[in-house]
Amino acid sequence: MQQPAHAYIRDGQINFFRLAHGPLEGAQAALIGVPWDGGTTFNPGARLAPWEVRRVSALVQTFHPTRKVDVFNTLRVVDHGNVAVPPFSAELARGAIEAEIGAVVGAGVVPFVVGGDHSITYPILRAVARAHGPVALVHVDAHLDTSGPEVWGDAFHHGTPIRHAIDEDLVARNALHQIGIRATWGSPEEGALVAEHGGRLYDMDTVHDRGIGEVARQIREAVGDRPTYITFDVDGVDPAFAPGTGTPVPGGLSSREALRLVRSLAGVKLVGMDVVEVCPAHDVSDVTAHLAAHLLYEGLALLAT
Repeated sequence: MQQPAHAYIRDGQINFFRLAHGPLEGAQAALIGVPWDGGTTFNPGARLAPWEVRRVSALVQTFHPTRKVDVFNTLRVVDHGNVAVPPFSAELARGAIEAEIGAVVGAGVVPFVVGGDHSITYPILRAVARAHGPVALVHVDAHLDTSGPEVWGDAFHHGTPIRHAIDEDLVARNALHQIGIRATWGSPEEGALVAEHGGRLYDMDTVHDRGIGEVARQIREAVGDRPTYITFDVDGVDPAFAPGTGTPVPGGLSSREALRLVRSLAGVKLVGMDVVEVCPAHDVSDVTAHLAAHLLYEGLALLAT
């Protein structure tokens, strides 16, 4: 349940959406920060996003006027703090993330994660798939994220999580949906892995031509009742609406389209969500942090209805 604003003014601390900070017992959903950006290939700083998203999320109130649901009085949601990621070892960080999310999912709680860079999605999906089997994956991004170690010599940077998810069968065949893709490729083979797995690509031309509502309808119809995970890289949104990210690409979703996409997935069996790549140092007037908070709220509203 959301606490009154004055309680947090007096306390001096703000949790996600002014929710109680606490254990998983009795919770249906948990918000978790992952302050890790050791997989970043360009501008670092996403490790600071959990703090900033917590801060601005205090402005989000509980009743969803479109879904007609009182989100935080319908769902039992807690702020479960941050994963204590070791800052000097990517391997140890992945292990800590997977263990923490595994404990959340093992308790029957749906994780809503704030990164951190996009490399965190791989260990999260490992934990989620261990509990639910291969999932349907709704992936919003400017990039395919199917890269490997060929450029940087590291197989686990933030451009690789979809490759690992496919290679390890964390994502069901024909159940990967990538929205907002528009970044340039390093080679013509970059899209082959997704195509071979039966993934569906909704690039920005497709979004423009069909409309985000129709794209969401097609995804919802294809997903059916399969357990579904949403991974939302904020660089999927045009930098005019989300400047606070480390790898901006022009020509993306508007903030309105981003929110409508998540809202229009009502009816999916949501088993987790993350919002990643918010880089506060590059944000302007907190607009990217506010968008991240509202995307999480839309995801929680899906779970509440």
